[in-house]
Amino acid sequence: MDITEFFQQSAGKWFSQRTSHYMAPPQLETGTTDLWIDILPLSDPEVIKLCRQYRIEPSIALPGARVKWNGTVGVKQRKQVGSTVLVPIPSPDSPNTGKLLQQTLTLNAPVAGRYIMGSDGCLTLITETPDLYSEERLWFESPNLRLRTSTVKRPNGVSVASFCSEIRMGGAQPPAQTAASAQQA
Repeated sequence: MDITEFFQQSAGKWFSQRTSHYMAPPQLETGTTDLWIDILPLSDPEVIKLCRQYRIEPSIALPGARVKWNGTVGVKQRKQVGSTVLVPIPSPDSPNTGKLLQQTLTLNAPVAGRYIMGSDGCLTLITETPDLYSEERLWFESPNLRLRTSTVKRPNGVSVASFCSEIRMGGAQPPAQTAASAQQA
């Protein structure tokens, strides 16, 4: 499996359950999230814009993905809503590795990480900034069950390890309902 096939297999709506363990001070946190993953062709304006922000020719990119989430986390059920666009840029020497361009609405600037697509079908995403180091591993136990582990480390000593199980709930996110289509329903 390559990263394009991994993204294609990930397309659709997912229900995610997450458990996070904060190392210092020790604390457990749980949450649930609805995820929508849509595949973006190279011609998508968001893919082109992100490539141009990095001065990368969009034609060398692979099809990207838009991920949207809406969930709650913690004892106080804090709301978490957001979206990101991911665009893989394969390494010329090894197509199973490369850069992963990311635009997240909560960040002011795009972030470039890297990806490694293992021969076992496991996708590893690594992001490093001055403020954090994040390593995430994703794999499919079956076509409708995806698992994810992650570790996040910050320079101030805060570290978090998480485990997520994600169950496919359906196809890609439906388009927003217009007034005309609502009247026909």
